Amino acid sequence: MEQLLNQITALKEEITAFNGGDAETFRIKYLGTKGLVKTIMGEMKNVAPENKKEAGQLLNEFKLFTEAKYSELNEASSKSEIGNPKSEIDLTLPGDNLPLGSRHPISLVKNRIISIFQRLGFAVAEGPEIEDDFHNFSALNLPENHPARDMQDTFYISQNPDWLLRTHTSSVQVREMQKGKLPIRIICPGRVYRNETISARAHCFFHQVEGLYIADNVSFADLKQTLYFFVQEMFGADVKVRFRPSYFPFTEPSAEMDISCLICGGTGCNVCKHTGWVEILGCGMVHPNVLDNCGIDSNKYTGFAFGMGIERITMLKYQIKDLRLFSENDLRFLKQFTSAV
Repeated sequence: MEQLLNQITALKEEITAFNGGDAETFRIKYLGTKGLVKTIMGEMKNVAPENKKEAGQLLNEFKLFTEAKYSELNEASSKSEIGNPKSEIDLTLPGDNLPLGSRHPISLVKNRIISIFQRLGFAVAEGPEIEDDFHNFSALNLPENHPARDMQDTFYISQNPDWLLRTHTSSVQVREMQKGKLPIRIICPGRVYRNETISARAHCFFHQVEGLYIADNVSFADLKQTLYFFVQEMFGADVKVRFRPSYFPFTEPSAEMDISCLICGGTGCNVCKHTGWVEILGCGMVHPNVLDNCGIDSNKYTGFAFGMGIERITMLKYQIKDLRLFSENDLRFLKQFTSAV
C-alpha cells in the first residue's frame, strides 16, 4: 500500500510540472491505452484485501487529477491557436477549387446516340450481360454449328456451356419480341464480349447500340431514312453515306453502312485505309425466321434492325486512334472530355 502511495505522489508531481509538450503528447503518455494511469491501476491486484477500498479511492482521485490536467492543457492549447493570427480561419475567403470530373467519352457518345433515336420515338431496352444460347444465337437464325457463329467467338460459362457472355445486344431484341407487344421501336445499348486479341482496333469487351423497329409495312427505305437522320445529327450534314450489300444471319437483305472519313475528309488516310470511307454499322430487314422464332407472324409484320459499336462512333467523333485508351483509366486522356459534358 505504501509503495502504491509513493508511486501516486511521484506521478502527481511529474504531472503538475508537465509543460514540455502539447495536450496530445500528455494524453498518450498518461491516459492512453498503454499510459501510466492504466499501468498504475493494474497495481490494484497487489494490494492487500483490507486496503483495497482505500487504494481504490486513491487511484480514482489520481485518475481524475490526471484528466483535469489534460483538460487544462487542451483548453490552453485552444486559446493559443485562436490567439495566433496564422491559425485563424477566414470564413469569408472563397473555397478551394476542386477538380471537375466528367463522363467517360463512351458514356457521352452513348447518351448522344440515345438522345437522337429517342427523338424518332425509339425507347431504350436493356437486358442481362450473361445470356443463354437461345437468346444470343438460336433465336437469331444462328443454330448450333452455324459457320457465322465463328465471327462471334465468345466466353462460355464452364459450369454450364449453354450460358455465355453476350456477343451483341441483339439478345435484348429477342426478349422484347417475345413479349408480343407490337409495334416495337427500341434501341438496346450495353456492353458485349468477344474473344478478341486486344489491340488498337479490337478489345475483348466493347459497347453496342442496336436498334429494332417492327410494325406493318416497314421497308428498307424506312431503315435508310432513319440512319441518314442519325448520321447527320451525330456527325453533321456534310458527311456522306453509302450502303454496301453484306450478310448477317438475322437480317435479309443486309447491308453495311459507311460514312466519309472524318479525319481526311474522304481524300484517303491510314484510318480509312485510303478508301475515303469508314464502316460504322451493319443493318438490314429482320429475317422472317427471327420473327417466327420470337412468336411474331412474319406474314403480317416486317421490321428492320441495325447495330453499331459505340467505341467506333466515339473514335470517329473525337478522332481517337487507339481503342485501348477507353479502358486504361488514364486521367490525362479522360480530362480532355471535361468540357464535352
